[in-house]
Amino acid sequence: MDREALKKMSAEAALEQIKDGMILGMGSGSTVMHVIKLVGQRIKNEDMAIMAVPTSYDTAQLCISSNIPLTTLDEHPSLDLAIDGADEVDPNLNLVKGGGAALTREKIVGSAARLFMILVDESKLVKKLGEKSHLPFEVLPFAITPVIHRLQDFGKPQLRMSAKKLGPIVTDNGNFIVDLHHLEITNYSEMEKQLNNIPGVIENGLFVNMVDLVYVGSEKGVKILTKI
Repeated sequence: MDREALKKMSAEAALEQIKDGMILGMGSGSTVMHVIKLVGQRIKNEDMAIMAVPTSYDTAQLCISSNIPLTTLDEHPSLDLAIDGADEVDPNLNLVKGGGAALTREKIVGSAARLFMILVDESKLVKKLGEKSHLPFEVLPFAITPVIHRLQDFGKPQLRMSAKKLGPIVTDNGNFIVDLHHLEITNYSEMEKQLNNIPGVIENGLFVNMVDLVYVGSEKGVKILTKI
């Protein structure tokens, strides 16, 4: 079974968490795209009253095309459920996120939800964060050079360039993304704070002690992980 099929499998299983009347936080990425389409079908078929706070313009556009009404954190500062994907998930449900360059909005929306749920395929499970993925940062363009200089104390930083245009990727917030390679992550909470204290860093991709449930699509079916 290919990875897209596993992602869709986890998305279908996670629909059990979505109830009529909920205000949802919708993350970014390919797995969440499956959820959005499925939720749109439920709204059409079951006449459900659901609204969504999107974490990116891409997510917002797909919600609109799927007939999911949009709202904002100004109108709904507390969300019923946030749904997102991840680049890595460790046994304690800590994450690395930011492959889609929406990490800041994703962290804000996840922290605003009463239940934060992650959907992945089994390839994203790791024993320790940093095994497979680099750590993304959202960085103020004005500070990009000094931030990269500071990050060299932790690993090998690299400005993320766009594949479809000349120049760096620009986030929905108007910032740049720096990927830190070869980072040795030890104390997750302390490292998250230490890295975010670098002036010019808007947010980093460590999501520590935020997640409640992880739905994992695997060849044997969908596993639901909770904190150890």
